Amino acid sequence: MADRPADIQYTKTHEWIRIEGDIATIGVTDFAVEHLGDLVFVDLPDAGADLEAGESAAEIESVKAVGEIYAPIGGEVTESNEDLSSDQSNLASDPFGAGWLFKVKISGDPVEGLMDLATYEAQLESEAS
Repeated sequence: MADRPADIQYTKTHEWIRIEGDIATIGVTDFAVEHLGDLVFVDLPDAGADLEAGESAAEIESVKAVGEIYAPIGGEVTESNEDLSSDQSNLASDPFGAGWLFKVKISGDPVEGLMDLATYEAQLESEAS
């Protein structure tokens, strides 16, 4: 398990969001990566794409499943982590840092139910039981 940062927010579907000014960096949690298993492909949104909060924005494929990544906030994609297209290892080794997925210039409200770290970890405990 990676050390989960306390300065970001989490979604019920295991995405994370870090807001700095009007830019949101979005990624997927260590929990999601561990449950997907061996990763083989990442499909990220193109710069300029408009996303609405809650809509499917990306996909992560593993040898056993495809995971949908949902936008936790609406806005225009400004950048995607192109390094992940050829090497997905940062998703497992540094999901909250170098394993970020894409950045959005915020133009909408976040999805309802964003969680702080304590609430997210309580959700993980309830899912495990």
